[in-house]
Amino acid sequence: MSVFDGLSSIYDLGMLPLEWLLFRRLRQQVFPLLRGDVLEIGVGTGINLPLYRPEVRVTGSDASREMLTWAARRPQSHSHNGTALAQSDVQRLPFPDGSFDVVAASFVFCSVTDPAQGLAEARRVLRPEGKLVLLEHTRGNNGLGAWLTDTLHPAWKAWSKECHLNRETAQTVAQVGFEVRRVERHAMGIVRVIEATVQDKVSR
Repeated sequence: MSVFDGLSSIYDLGMLPLEWLLFRRLRQQVFPLLRGDVLEIGVGTGINLPLYRPEVRVTGSDASREMLTWAARRPQSHSHNGTALAQSDVQRLPFPDGSFDVVAASFVFCSVTDPAQGLAEARRVLRPEGKLVLLEHTRGNNGLGAWLTDTLHPAWKAWSKECHLNRETAQTVAQVGFEVRRVERHAMGIVRVIEATVQDKVSR
């Protein structure tokens, strides 16, 4: 059972202030650009699903069955392909090697028990020249941002049970074999868009 099962009915409402302040704009910049066969890990309530272009083939996975129930209700008239939904832990994805052109996620790796293992799984299921695209909150990249995330992290982690405020996700992406191509920083670096490709699968 996922901790998010109990939050599924109120999750979107609780996130609404942050969505209006920043997250919605970043989602609208990131997800409509994705192409091909896309695996969205931590799909949650499906908030990104209406943003995909009609020709994109989306598979959404999440550890929470209740979150997936909400995602299945999300209107998807935007896409004639529909969305396949699967309950799975990102640390043990049930997909064959090289299944997807893109692996995407938004605000997921802050809550993964072993983010390196989850990112290694994302790498495994990508095709040659596939791409990893993450919208994540991370440790701030300047004095104030770093201080805020480090200072608030213990209390936040105790309350949320799973969410880490100060992870260095871009570094972990590189450590598991991705080549980080772009990191776009927002809100003192606390929110980042990370794009990467798989080093040993990319033609040079």
